[in-house]
Amino acid sequence: MYDIELKGITKTYAGSSEAAVKNLTLSLERGSIVTLLGPSGCGKSTTLRLIAGFEQAEEGKIVLAGKTVSDGGCWTPPEKRGVGMVFQDYALFPHLTVFENVGFGYKEKDRNERIKEVLELVSLQGFEKRYPNELSGGQQQRVALARALTRRPVVVLLDEPFSNLDADLRVQMRMDVRRIIKEAGATAVFVSHDQKDALAISDRVVVMKDGEIQQDGTPREIYQFPENVFVATFVGQTNIMEGVIGKDGHSVDTPLGNIPCRHTHDLTPGTEVHISVRAESLEMCKDGPLEGRVMNTVYTGSTIDSYIEVLLPDGKTYNLLVHFHPEIKIKAGDTARFKVLPDFVAVIRH
Repeated sequence: MYDIELKGITKTYAGSSEAAVKNLTLSLERGSIVTLLGPSGCGKSTTLRLIAGFEQAEEGKIVLAGKTVSDGGCWTPPEKRGVGMVFQDYALFPHLTVFENVGFGYKEKDRNERIKEVLELVSLQGFEKRYPNELSGGQQQRVALARALTRRPVVVLLDEPFSNLDADLRVQMRMDVRRIIKEAGATAVFVSHDQKDALAISDRVVVMKDGEIQQDGTPREIYQFPENVFVATFVGQTNIMEGVIGKDGHSVDTPLGNIPCRHTHDLTPGTEVHISVRAESLEMCKDGPLEGRVMNTVYTGSTIDSYIEVLLPDGKTYNLLVHFHPEIKIKAGDTARFKVLPDFVAVIRH
């Protein structure tokens, strides 16, 4: 069952010669958490607003829980779409308590019981009488999410929900928000430009650029097996190099030598390709087939990031970005030998 179906959606803003969203087709399964990921201007926020009903597409069809809400002459206003919205700034009413914010606009007979239920879901029991300015950023976010869930919406839409949080709280809220949405049994669509948010919280990630979908897959598929250069470089750090499929069909012959690859699309040996070699797929070892000179090092805590200058047989050099384990003792000027781990090497469309 699909809770959201977008079929051939196109949206162009007045005064613009380029469509913000171009012939976009996407189906989201019930109970899934999906992130629309991409840089500013890629069309992700416009897509969210089209689902919510804040914008109207000039072409295409939108179906929510089996009900058509946008299709040419047919258009259902936002308040009748069964959509819950969590805005980037949370949009809480400063003069209302937590209890009143969560229950705003909900007039069913079970109002008090439902508010208590969602407050328990977001772990805010005991905060009912507090005002937004008496809450932390994470607590305000949970109030906004509780309010969105109160009406038992078909789908919950979240616009850059973690952008106002500091790094430590951001990590915690990723786990909390995912848990809350899953326990509520809701279908959720996030909008984000942050790859870590998208990978951590999503069942599926839809990478967008210039109003079009570049890749749609699980977080692991998006990261390990990017389908084009944009996805490979936008989601994480990588090395892009040319090569040809090796004789065994499971490796790529490159200027650096033969590199093992488990994602070759079963292309014929000898086919010219480009590959993505993730920075963490290069592992230092004494007998590694690759050797280079360390150009610089940056200690990040979880990794040591370094550029390695590799001398090629033709006398040219190639700079590789490498993420070493933080326990490794290495400095600029050192010689390093390393090997390539095949799980994070993928053939991509250039």
